[in-house]
Amino acid sequence: MAFQIDPSHSTIQFSVRHMMVSKARGTFDKWSGSVNLNPEHPEQTTVEITIETDSINTKDAQRDGHLKSPDFFAAEQYPAITFKSTSVEVTGKESAKLYGDLTIRDVTKPAVLVVEYQGSAKSPWGTTNYGFSGTTKINREDWGLNWNAALESGGWLVGKEVQIDIELELVQVAEPSATAAA
Repeated sequence: MAFQIDPSHSTIQFSVRHMMVSKARGTFDKWSGSVNLNPEHPEQTTVEITIETDSINTKDAQRDGHLKSPDFFAAEQYPAITFKSTSVEVTGKESAKLYGDLTIRDVTKPAVLVVEYQGSAKSPWGTTNYGFSGTTKINREDWGLNWNAALESGGWLVGKEVQIDIELELVQVAEPSATAAA
């Protein structure tokens, strides 16, 4: 069953340790994707997401510029980050692991998102909407995002581990009726 991602009610966020004392947070503001969800057989679900690297937003223009540079995402050379699911493992009544291939800077590695089903509801506009939360942690250096600076006090300016949090609201796409096809 095809679903559209509702971009105004969905987000892709990340956080990473800064100077080993706090977390820098950000979002990607431009992305798109497709989800084929089978509510009766969630293990048959497929997900494909494309994120525009140039849309990174940490609310700090200087940091965003550095993240878009060759030190990190090299946004000009690698304009997209992609995720394509490979399988789904149902782990509970409202939880699953979504396995897939994550590509950053033309490096593809496996990634696993822990997904929680948040529920479904009929909207006032007649659509059926489904909500999901997903989270994962990756080591940025596995994708060639190696830039860092040593701190005088010890440790590093940027942590290796990146927390990724995703909120998706899906809108069920109406199936064409038999009379419309005739």
